[in-house]
Amino acid sequence: MGSLNRITQQPEVMGGKACIRGMRVTVGMIVGQIGAGHSIEEVLADYPYLEREDVMQALRYAAWRAEEREITLASA
Repeated sequence: MGSLNRITQQPEVMGGKACIRGMRVTVGMIVGQIGAGHSIEEVLADYPYLEREDVMQALRYAAWRAEEREITLASA
């Protein structure tokens, strides 16, 4: 896996959730926007202080965390 140098976790920022470069923008917020159908360009327009690599690292971090352990999902 590539470097995740833009993902930070600090107890005093957003309760220690994974954030982008110490800002109050969580990985979950970014991934939620993409999951809701927004493009990377739309996310960048909504958060003009973010860079494309911030979004890409948030997605890589989320994918890594999802693979970290097995979770049983309820069947429909």
